Amino acid sequence: MEIINPVPTKDEKKEINWKDQKDGTALIQWDPWLGDFADALRKRYARYVDIKKQIEKVEGSLDNFAKGYLRLGFNRVQQNGTWGIQYREWAPAAKRLFLTGDFNGWDRDALECTKDNFGVFSIFLPDTPQGPRIPHQSKVKISLELPSGSREDRIPAWSKFVVQEKEKPVFDAVYWEPPQKYQWKHKSPAVPKSLRIYECHVGMSSQEPKLASYKEFADIVLPQVVELGYNAIQIMGIMEHAYYASFGYQVTSFFAMSSRFGTPEELKALVDRAHELGILVFLDVVHSHASRNVADGLNKFDGTDHCYFHEGGRGYHPIWDSRLFNYGNWEVLRFLLSNARWWIDEYQFDGFRFDGVSSMLYRHHGVNHAFVRGYEEYFKDEWIDEDAIMYLTLVNDMLRNLPIRSPSCQVVTISEDVSGMVGMCRPVEEGGIGFDYRLAMGIPDKWIELLKTTKDEDWKMGDISWTLSNRRYKEKNVAYAESHDQALVGDKTIAFWLMDKEMYTEMSVLNPATPIIDRGMAIHKIIRLITQSLGGDAYLNFMGNEFGHPEWIDFPREGNNNSYHYARRRWDLHADKLLRYHHLREFDKAMNRTEDKYGWLHAEYAYVSLKHEEDKLIAFERAGLFFVFNFHPTKSYTDYRFGIQTPGKYKVILDTDQAEFGGHARVDPSARYFTQTQPWNDRNYSIQIYIPSRTGLVFALDQDDPKTAFVESKTI
Repeated sequence: MEIINPVPTKDEKKEINWKDQKDGTALIQWDPWLGDFADALRKRYARYVDIKKQIEKVEGSLDNFAKGYLRLGFNRVQQNGTWGIQYREWAPAAKRLFLTGDFNGWDRDALECTKDNFGVFSIFLPDTPQGPRIPHQSKVKISLELPSGSREDRIPAWSKFVVQEKEKPVFDAVYWEPPQKYQWKHKSPAVPKSLRIYECHVGMSSQEPKLASYKEFADIVLPQVVELGYNAIQIMGIMEHAYYASFGYQVTSFFAMSSRFGTPEELKALVDRAHELGILVFLDVVHSHASRNVADGLNKFDGTDHCYFHEGGRGYHPIWDSRLFNYGNWEVLRFLLSNARWWIDEYQFDGFRFDGVSSMLYRHHGVNHAFVRGYEEYFKDEWIDEDAIMYLTLVNDMLRNLPIRSPSCQVVTISEDVSGMVGMCRPVEEGGIGFDYRLAMGIPDKWIELLKTTKDEDWKMGDISWTLSNRRYKEKNVAYAESHDQALVGDKTIAFWLMDKEMYTEMSVLNPATPIIDRGMAIHKIIRLITQSLGGDAYLNFMGNEFGHPEWIDFPREGNNNSYHYARRRWDLHADKLLRYHHLREFDKAMNRTEDKYGWLHAEYAYVSLKHEEDKLIAFERAGLFFVFNFHPTKSYTDYRFGIQTPGKYKVILDTDQAEFGGHARVDPSARYFTQTQPWNDRNYSIQIYIPSRTGLVFALDQDDPKTAFVESKTI
């Protein structure tokens, strides 16, 4: 449960102008209840300032510090007038480190690196008359003598490309330095006021049961994103992961894009094409944990369990079976900050969705924790990981001030945090952590809970309205009805919860809709519309869910005989106009098109004027529009009176019950509705409308006739 506050009133305890404070307490201006924790906020902010000053003193600037990929790993440099390849690696506990690969016949002893006082090994390989000592596409590894005295091979931590041959269980690093650099053709589009995000996965984007490529994704998915009206994509599973079925959440090589989908140039072409189409591209970045894989990943990299991670139990996640970063370590900070910078500089990504932020913030990682004990949960020393908060603040600071980005194209950051951490989405200079948005994770949980446990007639309108509007004041949320989480095998999508018994047999438009299909189609649409319009300040949908994709996601693994059957998207279903899937897709297009015109996502908070439990009605105003939702299974209402604040003549601009959306067309689209001078529901005016059962309607002032646009009818 997330704790929020309404619009704050004057702090009666302290007559302090919090807005002007420069010590991390300006955050209190938006939430007077934080006044009791002013000292904790000052301490947290002072720690961030101190670390940043240390970085600036040693590294020159935070920006320079975050360019570690130019210093570590493989880089083309010039030394004493000679061009060559410099390789540098931080492995403090290792005794010796050797560079090897197919370029030297895999000789594990020929090229020993020199270790400095900071635990960094390095070697410079001058070019030969024939060219670079390590040719483009050469396979490389490092061989380390560990503290135990054993000799083991590892993949370089800063590898920018790694591949796995089918006959080999372990990945190889590849030195990737193509003779011709990719030439970018298109700049990033400006960040729109209303973000509508299409969450997606490259590998499972094909209609066929196979592994899709970056090129296929660009050809198949990007045009659909534009057609559907989304203006950003959020791509999962890009950071290299040895185990495909992990969905990309067990990262092994943080600087390498997944080679199973293609080459670095092909990923760049995908991003370039998206930018050409006006689509922002966000990366699902995993800095909350790392794979336990030793042969392919960072675990026990230098022979200890605490090179990049905390040692002992603190370094292991009890649920994810993965390693946890030590955010207080200087070189770990360099690694993670540089990783975020790398994806921006090299691949022109426009933002990040940071995975597992709740796990980072707390030493208990949110495991078996409900977050219902009040504000002390955000400051309790034994619970909070202040190093992680410091890292998240630094990375947002760094990304917000990148000199390579224009003000209109700033990097967007989204936090996956269910805890409601205060200041998560407020500026760093206020004492916030600096994210732009937080995922509204409670919303999909509420919908699934209702569909699994509660009869339609028992749905509580106040509970639904509270869940959708429950967010911290002045902190923006990304609303979503469901994401990839709800689509994974073991769970069900909303469409599957509603219609799984008949989705394979009763979706033909040639036959009348059965009661199950009729109910499912109606609820699927109103859930999406009320979530987008009331639930947040941006909106997200997982690819295929817009048309009610009928199957879960299950990646090829031993448990399903390595099948790709459920690791794909059935685009053919919505393309077949004899199936009802296309009705749901048409509604999604219309919803996004209407939002694009009226901009309710970036408007001020909605005013909810009605939550009627018996009649199953919710009504609210936002962005100058009037929204009405009837969740009742059977009751339609004629001339139902609603309160409204702005007088005038209204028309319906979106109706979930339209025939082209698979509805019953019970509302006349040409009808006009006049406000009346009778106040209602604490609003200055009222309006009477016809609202059918299981329908959502959106009204706007009718501007077609300026002479009558604001004419009121008399009270009946």
